[in-house]
Amino acid sequence: MNELYPRFVAAHGILIVTPVYWYQPPAVLKLLMDRLVCADGGNPDPTSTHGKDPKLAKSLELAGWSYPRHLAGRAFAVVVHGDAAGTETLRRSLVDWLTDMRLVQAGDAAALDRYVGYYGSYARSHEALDEDTAFQEETRIAARALAKAVGFVRQGRPQPDAGVEDPRPK
Repeated sequence: MNELYPRFVAAHGILIVTPVYWYQPPAVLKLLMDRLVCADGGNPDPTSTHGKDPKLAKSLELAGWSYPRHLAGRAFAVVVHGDAAGTETLRRSLVDWLTDMRLVQAGDAAALDRYVGYYGSYARSHEALDEDTAFQEETRIAARALAKAVGFVRQGRPQPDAGVEDPRPK
């Protein structure tokens, strides 16, 4: 994660393309989600807690932690695919997770969930994915929407809710 945190902070846009496993993300994506939520409002100076000293971390937080939202303002797109159930559930969960960290969805085309090879053979699922050219094009559209939104972020264009103060900061 020490290699991934700086990459997320440096990124202007994030594209997640993932399968769904019975309404859930793959384990490695869930692990990333858990760790990025902590990093999003986490301590920008790990030396202040001398690693993972819980007493120091608690005292730092209780003294008035600012919850810095390191990932706020980045654009995102999400593409979820599955063959039986749960694509919409996972897509909504991912969009909620990213917007909760104050990332910005790159338009309506940037949140996609589709069934590919619906209830088909697992042994041939890669063929179903290869043959579904409409899904492939929808994924490209989501990526292009993200690229356009990244352009806006790089230009410093304000988001519609820029400057609105959060009434419930953590």
